[in-house]
Amino acid sequence: MTRFTVNGQPIEYRLDPETPLLWALRDASNLTGTKYGCGTGQCGACTVHVDGRPTRSCQLPIGRLEGSFVTTIEALSRDRSHPVQQAWVAESVPQCGFCQSGMIMAAAALIDRNPAPTDEEIDAAITNLCPCGSYPRIREAIRRAGRMRSGEEQISAAPPPGVDPADAARHVPALSPAAAPKR
Repeated sequence: MTRFTVNGQPIEYRLDPETPLLWALRDASNLTGTKYGCGTGQCGACTVHVDGRPTRSCQLPIGRLEGSFVTTIEALSRDRSHPVQQAWVAESVPQCGFCQSGMIMAAAALIDRNPAPTDEEIDAAITNLCPCGSYPRIREAIRRAGRMRSGEEQISAAPPPGVDPADAARHVPALSPAAAPKR
């Protein structure tokens, strides 16, 4: 058994200690915001924070995490008000969505350490791959999130619409036979 904290909650995983953190989060904890990409630690889609540091979860065995604190995209901010999430929307970064959660987690760790990174510092810290190539917008969103973090800028837009995390697991009643779509 492996014990560590995930999104502020103590967790005990009864999985093989060699199980990658990605699969413990997705399969055992139903935290599906962390994405499977390449499975080799290269693309960054699986990035989470481990003890405050961005970490590729697909290659990290849970047995190495005893006593650690893990934060996933679900806990970055439940209402999507984190500066990186707000700047991501304001700069129209998302396209296909493949890299988004990992990229946001890497960017959040960067602006926590340095709210005014240079392009070189952004490039060094954000090694995640974006298949859509939205890197110029990603850079600008990170700069903007840093300004927001420092109090130099505010975004008045509401968080993007979507499913409230508290509603994600709600039971949805089955359609009655009369309301079911015809095949």
